[in-house]
Amino acid sequence: MTTDSTGSRISEPLPERISQYLIKAKLGAGGMGTVYLGENSETHKLAAIKVLPASMAREQGFIDRFEREIAAMHKMQSSNIVEMYESGEDNGTYFYAMEYVPGETLTDRLIRDKRIPWREAIDIGVQICRALKAAHNTGIIHRDLKPSNLLLGENGIVKLTDFGIAQVFASSKLTVTGGILGTAEYMSPEQAQGKRANKQSDIYSLGAVMYVMLTGRPPFTGKTTLDIVQKHKYSNFDAPRRIVPEIPFWLDEIVCKCLSKKPEDRYPDAYVLNLRLQEVPKKVDMANSSGTFDVDGTSPTSETIADGTGLGSYADVEASVLFRDLLKAQLEGEKIPSSTLGKLLDNTWVLIGLLLLLIGGGAVLYKLNRPNPDHMFAQGAALMQQKEGPAWDAASRDYFIPLLELDPETWEGKISPFMQQIELYNFKKELLGKQITQLKSPETQPEAVLRQVVELRKLGRIREARSRLQSLMVLLEGNERFTQYHDLAEKLLDDLPVTEQTIPNYEFLDASLTRADKFLEAKEPEKARIIWQSIIDLYASDPDAAVYVNKAKEQLNRNVAE
Repeated sequence: MTTDSTGSRISEPLPERISQYLIKAKLGAGGMGTVYLGENSETHKLAAIKVLPASMAREQGFIDRFEREIAAMHKMQSSNIVEMYESGEDNGTYFYAMEYVPGETLTDRLIRDKRIPWREAIDIGVQICRALKAAHNTGIIHRDLKPSNLLLGENGIVKLTDFGIAQVFASSKLTVTGGILGTAEYMSPEQAQGKRANKQSDIYSLGAVMYVMLTGRPPFTGKTTLDIVQKHKYSNFDAPRRIVPEIPFWLDEIVCKCLSKKPEDRYPDAYVLNLRLQEVPKKVDMANSSGTFDVDGTSPTSETIADGTGLGSYADVEASVLFRDLLKAQLEGEKIPSSTLGKLLDNTWVLIGLLLLLIGGGAVLYKLNRPNPDHMFAQGAALMQQKEGPAWDAASRDYFIPLLELDPETWEGKISPFMQQIELYNFKKELLGKQITQLKSPETQPEAVLRQVVELRKLGRIREARSRLQSLMVLLEGNERFTQYHDLAEKLLDDLPVTEQTIPNYEFLDASLTRADKFLEAKEPEKARIIWQSIIDLYASDPDAAVYVNKAKEQLNRNVAE
């Protein structure tokens, strides 16, 4: 943006062309460049074109940093990271072309809606975790995760973008003016101190993003960047549930753990955090159905606290309950029997000592009885040998996820095959257990086809469902990326009825064809053509309706020129 002699802002003209891309509009601008909407003049495919500003293009340091961003994006493959197309230099203009995502940024959404319902916030958080895992697996730390770098596609898919200050582990030390990179509201304490960022730094930033989605405000705010940075380093934040009480206890706990000051107190990686987030809706639904929650569906009972998802162990809870009751009796002046035991229990310091003893004893018993990690893995693997269902849920919840939190480097390789099976089972359960309109938008084309198959099965169009499954399996054969979808298609195919169901009654199509004939006789061919085209559009893929589709096509071809 430039100004005229009066100081008024003048919009900079759009470049007509950058390399083979015709520039359509300006999408946005940031510290490391401007992003335009471009159309490939050869393929006519739309792309987002990021251009390094001319002032920066004269400095080799900025060029190197721009090229590091390009190298980082080329390394990553994920449906939740914008895809890199190509890069280059055009008459002194450094650029790269990437996937264009129609929709809005998370910032735009928050400006409009203030905050996001917790279930949707979890879905967004899970997708961000997938993007971070893909980046971290290639040794790349994003370092600037924030709402404006998250694109919410019209199909419900979240895309992480802007790796402009991403740090590649294998690269040489970056030279950075000022020593601190990142956006203050979402910056980890270690980044605020100028230390090297790691995976847990991105976890902290994701916690801050989750916080602002749930509450409508960042965990820390201030008048200046320095104020905010200091708060990240030293201050405490209000727990999300104190601001929005309907947030589930478990989700509140996850966000607070992500925002721990020490990196080692956060989740070890995005994969474990992803699993923990996906557990929350299941726990809430289970608790609500069993009546263990209060009316708002969020208050944990002593049972939820004690199972490891809340505040502590059974011993802690029982000790707290005992202490509460005894202290309540003391404060209310209740008479405790006048025996030696009664006199002892009538002393506040004795009560406090009993509390500490019970808690300490419970902690010791927990450590003594803590299962061996190898034994936990064996138990989880044994549960996976059973039929998919509650046993698989227990294997994930009680054994595999705790092991991944305990030591991800040791256990991820061994547990990943089981977790893939569990994810496939959960997807199948979700697919078969809900209406399509209740599910989030499909992430891949195979997923979209599988959802169509489920709907066809519900409609009784078994032959069409079988045909689509068989065709999908042919296309997925040998594609390692989509192995789980191939396996699920095979399972769904096995679940289809062996005998064909009764062919649906298509009498209304007979009536529709008759109505089209009448329009034709009445010299209203356009109305007849609309009916024929509608039959083709709706039933072209249904083998049971082939006779009606063929009649409509014949009539349409015969009368199209008239």
